[in-house]
Amino acid sequence: MTESWVNSAERIGADLHLELSGPGGRRAALIRALREAVRGGRLAPGTRLPPYRSLAADLGVARNTVADAYAELVAEGWLTARQGSGTRVAERAEPLRHAVHVPGKAPPRARGPRHDLRQGTPDASAFPRTAWAASYRRALQAAPSEAFGPGDPAGRPELREALAEYLARARGVRTEPGRIVICSGFAHALRLLFGQRGQGNPDGGVLRGPLAVEAYGLGFHRDLLTAAGVRTVPLPLDEHGARVDRLGRERAVLLTPAHQFPTGGPLHAERRAAVIDWARARGAVVLEDDYDGEFRYDRKPVGAVQGLAPERVIHIGSVSKSLSPALRLGWMVLPERFVDAVLAAKGEREAWASVLDQLALADFVVSGSYDRHVRRMRQRYRRRRDRLVEALAERAPHVEVTGVAAGLHAVLRLPSGTERSAVKAAAWHGVALDGLSAFRHPEAEEQAGDGVVVGYATPSEHAYGAALEALCAVLPPG
Repeated sequence: MTESWVNSAERIGADLHLELSGPGGRRAALIRALREAVRGGRLAPGTRLPPYRSLAADLGVARNTVADAYAELVAEGWLTARQGSGTRVAERAEPLRHAVHVPGKAPPRARGPRHDLRQGTPDASAFPRTAWAASYRRALQAAPSEAFGPGDPAGRPELREALAEYLARARGVRTEPGRIVICSGFAHALRLLFGQRGQGNPDGGVLRGPLAVEAYGLGFHRDLLTAAGVRTVPLPLDEHGARVDRLGRERAVLLTPAHQFPTGGPLHAERRAAVIDWARARGAVVLEDDYDGEFRYDRKPVGAVQGLAPERVIHIGSVSKSLSPALRLGWMVLPERFVDAVLAAKGEREAWASVLDQLALADFVVSGSYDRHVRRMRQRYRRRRDRLVEALAERAPHVEVTGVAAGLHAVLRLPSGTERSAVKAAAWHGVALDGLSAFRHPEAEEQAGDGVVVGYATPSEHAYGAALEALCAVLPPG
């Protein structure tokens, strides 16, 4: 059996040719043909299909044949059917990458997840465009002519002065502009501090390993350090943060003391003091990743560890969470003995951070726009955190939510053995999130149990409610 059907443009917006062939009758042939049309990209996600009656008339088959075919494809996830919206190709039905290309037209970009709940990014739609544009204009008008020449690797003095004042006031950092070096973010700071193996740097960078790290953290950072020839040693975690009493002969330790990533919670006061004592006794250094120190909700502000011992702590921050990762602006607050070495590693000219963006950020901070934006986003993210907790209490009361007193993400503790299936189910339903085990150091002795890490800052405001609904629908039952 081989039959053709050419669908009219009035019904779905474009002609579509289906070949009904093969064994199993017309119902099976129709199912195969529609699957192939979706796989090949001829039916894009979201495309509305003809009603049963119209398609049955075009094909010359019974209406029930079409209805049964649609129903099976809905059950398989290829199609969706809603009252008043008709039958459409499912958003998660992704076509092949080599779908048909129209000459002269740029190939379509790969579709992202329907609901992005991954950690690590703020709400991109909340970027303060008007205030940032005003700062940019003022910075351009006030900039001296030399600012448009080769950039100073230390960073613009306007920004370093603004950061010295802001970090002292908001984070309790003790420094001066001459000890701040601008970089393009935390990963860039690690590259400058530890160097790159095999690039004319036999000493391996400003700092050398082994480096103690928290048992759970970003694998990207561990990979970067491994590429630089640095061995990382995991420190166990408990409810008070990293077990700094396990520190031994390492030369440095990397911590997230304001809000442990990803499990949540600040480093306990006694452990803050203990890690400083260790660094002094060993002649070692503490790397403080202050990745979202501005965002706290149900607790008093936790100051930077750097304030306890400015000559033993390298404080690293950026605007990737507070403003946008697209700006590529960060900073290192260095002990005096490291400044020259870091500048030598960076090179004679600024090659990473835009000088114009640095000037704009300086104005943004000095004008008070940065403080106003952080306060506004702190309120917004707190409301989102509360909505997440409320939705889980109603829809999944068996799921424990932790790490939500601060930051932009939460950890949902799941029943043992369910993390992997939950992440898979979420991906199938178009929900992007991370499993807790993905952040575990491969040499860590202890495990934090099953869970998923939910970034509640990532979706735009109008999409957040639907993202919560989708999240609750894929969590394992109690």
